[in-house]
Amino acid sequence: MAEIRQFLWMRHLRAEPSVHVLRFKRGRLTQSGRGLAFWFLPMSASVAEVPMDDRDLHFLFHARSRDFQDVTVQGVAAWRVTDPERLGARLDFSIDLAKGAWLKQPLEQVDGLLTGMAQQLAVRHVADMNVRALLAEGVDLIQQRIADGLVGHAALEAMGIEVVAVRVADVAPTPDLEKALQTPTREQIQQAADEATFQRRAQAVDKERAIAENELQNRIELARREQQLIEQKGQNDRKQAVEAAEAARIAAEGKAERDRIESDAQARRIQVVEQASLEAERGRMDIYAGLPPNVMLGLAARELAGNLPSIEHLNLSPDALGPMLQSLLSAGTRRLEAE
Repeated sequence: MAEIRQFLWMRHLRAEPSVHVLRFKRGRLTQSGRGLAFWFLPMSASVAEVPMDDRDLHFLFHARSRDFQDVTVQGVAAWRVTDPERLGARLDFSIDLAKGAWLKQPLEQVDGLLTGMAQQLAVRHVADMNVRALLAEGVDLIQQRIADGLVGHAALEAMGIEVVAVRVADVAPTPDLEKALQTPTREQIQQAADEATFQRRAQAVDKERAIAENELQNRIELARREQQLIEQKGQNDRKQAVEAAEAARIAAEGKAERDRIESDAQARRIQVVEQASLEAERGRMDIYAGLPPNVMLGLAARELAGNLPSIEHLNLSPDALGPMLQSLLSAGTRRLEAE
C-alpha cells in the first residue's frame, strides 16, 4: 500500500519497489513505473497501484469422479503480473488518495478467475477417471493437467497475468469413502498380521514339538544306552563268573592232579619202603629159618627187650631156665669141638 501525505492542498505519494504505480490526469496516463514518488493534486488526479510480486493462490474444491464419487482437490497456484498497464486497464486497481488503500478488491477478482479455471481443469480430469485409479495415480497427473491449462493461457496473457507454477498437495475422497477404500487393505493387512501371528504360533508349536521329540529321543537313547550298559555289565559279570568258575575248575583240577601225583608218589614211596622192609624181613626170616630154637628164643627175647619198657625185675622159673642153660652149654660144646 502506497504512503500518502498531505501538505496543504498538495499531496505526496511514495510507493514500494514491488508496486507498479499508474498515475492518471484527466483520464490520461501521465506516469507509470515501480516505486514512484511524486506530488499531485487530488482534485485532478487518479492513481492505480498494481502489485508486481509473486502471489500464491490457495484453492480447495470438490469434483466428482466417473463412478460418481466425491473427491477433494487441494493445492496452490503461484502467479504474477507481467503487464501492469494491461491488467490495470482490465481491473480496477485505483487507490484512495487519502489513505492509499484500494477502493475495490482487484486481487480477489484475479484469485476468483484463477480458481475457476483451475477448478474447471481439475473437474474435467477427475470426471474422466474412476476414484480408485485417481487415488492410485496420486497428484502428479492432475497437477500436470492444471499446470498445462493455466501456464501460457491466452486469456491470462491478454490480461497481463502469468501463472508461474501449480502444486497440488492432496487428492482425497470423502471420509466415508476413504474408510471404505481402506477397509480391504486394512483387512488384508490384518489378515497378513493374523497369518504372521498364526505362523509364529505354528512355528513356536513346531519348535516345542521338536524340542519335546528331541527330549523324548534323548530319553529313549539314554534308556537304550542304560539297557546296553546293563546288558554289557551282565555279560561282563557272566564272563567273569565263567572265567572265575573256569579258573576254579582249573585250580581244582590242578590241585587234584597234584594231590594225585603226591598220593601216587607217596604210595610208591610207601610201596618201595614196604617192599624193602618186606625184602629185609624176608631175608631175616630166611636167616631165622635155619637157627635152632634156643637161638630163636634168644633173638625173640632181644627183640622183646628192645620194644618193651625198662624191666626192673625179671623172674625166671627153673623150668624155663634149665632148658636154656642146657642149650647154651650144648652150643658151647659144639663150638669147642669144632675148633
